[in-house]
Amino acid sequence: MHEITAFGTIVLIVGGAFVLAIVASKLTSYIPVPAPAIFLLAAAVASDVFPRLGDELSIKSVERVGVVALILILFDGGMHVGWRRFRASVVPIGVLGVVGTFATALIIAVAARVLFDFSWTTAGIVAAALAPTDPAVMFAVLGRREIRGRSGTILEGESGANDPVAIALMIGMLDIASHGGDVNVGVVGDFVLEMAVGLIAGYLGARVLLPFMRTSLPHEGLYPLRTLAVSLAIYGAATVAHGSGFLAVFVTGILVGDARAPYKAEIEGFHRALASLAEITVFVALGLTIDLTDVFSGTDWLKALALGVVLALIARPLVAAPLLLPVRLRWGERLFIMWSGLKGAVPILLAALALLQAVDHAKQIYEIVFVVVAFSVIVQGSLVPSMARWLHVPMRTSDLEPWHISMRLPKEPTGVRRFTVAGGGRAAGERIEDLPLSERAWIVMLVRDGEPIRAGGSTELEPGDEVLVITGGHDADVLQRLFERQSS
Repeated sequence: MHEITAFGTIVLIVGGAFVLAIVASKLTSYIPVPAPAIFLLAAAVASDVFPRLGDELSIKSVERVGVVALILILFDGGMHVGWRRFRASVVPIGVLGVVGTFATALIIAVAARVLFDFSWTTAGIVAAALAPTDPAVMFAVLGRREIRGRSGTILEGESGANDPVAIALMIGMLDIASHGGDVNVGVVGDFVLEMAVGLIAGYLGARVLLPFMRTSLPHEGLYPLRTLAVSLAIYGAATVAHGSGFLAVFVTGILVGDARAPYKAEIEGFHRALASLAEITVFVALGLTIDLTDVFSGTDWLKALALGVVLALIARPLVAAPLLLPVRLRWGERLFIMWSGLKGAVPILLAALALLQAVDHAKQIYEIVFVVVAFSVIVQGSLVPSMARWLHVPMRTSDLEPWHISMRLPKEPTGVRRFTVAGGGRAAGERIEDLPLSERAWIVMLVRDGEPIRAGGSTELEPGDEVLVITGGHDADVLQRLFERQSS
């Protein structure tokens, strides 16, 4: 009976999260606070006003919700990055995701030990929980604005790469805590094994999923469900093989992100919606399991705020600045990456793991994570759009497009590409007839300001125009440089 009640509570949370998402989408138009902060604070207040909500939700349930949510978020994040963008920034993503996570954890551990007088083991658990960043929070903060250039790819890729690293680090710290603080050399070997198996499982999973995505199904609604089922199976297989299932689904998402497949737009839209709902659900779950009266009864919340400040203004810049030195970025983009290490679903999941293991100061750790995540989302998150504007980070606003023109085909179309004309690019300001296109390539559709217009030879292209091109044998990369890359 208790399991049925717990399941009902989870269903209520998911349904309530969906309603909150609709309300928050309206509130954020008037209140300059990121939507995740509204979910977190609303749930925390609700659990204080209606204590039974929190009583029905166990930490074990939060951990289960967090695991499923992270699978959905990482798979969607990997698809959004795609292999082409990831390959161009693989070095900074890998360095920030692995080295940066350990270096950040080290600084947080020192700060936690000083602020809370924790043992090194407990401080390390706090550090492991707070080291990773979160891509879904960044998407929620930016709304319909999209970061252009390498800085956006680096932030998204780092967030996906550092989550599995931080989870493995937390498992290692919990193992140390269970052995009375004694460091087991085997922890390092376990970490390497998890990462290696996760990478291999992700690669093999993509090799299976890619041809599977192209096989026909009896109904179009089954195509997104198929990728969801396979991503969950990849996580399970990697975990059973003692690997990082989270890394596996992220790698699979990257490798299938740029692939052409039937109903690809519908698949991507389905997973983006699932990832958004998953992020909301985790924030609501955290809020419901927090007693605000306990959190603010002493002075620990002030120390946790100080820890959040150290993380945002000291740890993140100290780690990211030297690691980004070899990367070709403008200083505004470097500073933006240093500021934008937002916290989200993963710290919540990791703090839940600490509670489940009943380590020393587990409840205190959970409350510290709550305060730091709230600070990160409310303060850092609220300033992200302004920081992007002040630092001149290239961004574009993607307006909602609820209507579309499409043509269903029984076979995969070849040689058809869609591009957006970049401001300052080679095609901007040029007449169509003056573009370096062969006689076999032509623009078959042009959309300007949301309206389709006739694409004649004398039509002058403007920044923001969307063009549908029959490539006629042209290399897609050549066309992309013509339409979408800014002139140097």
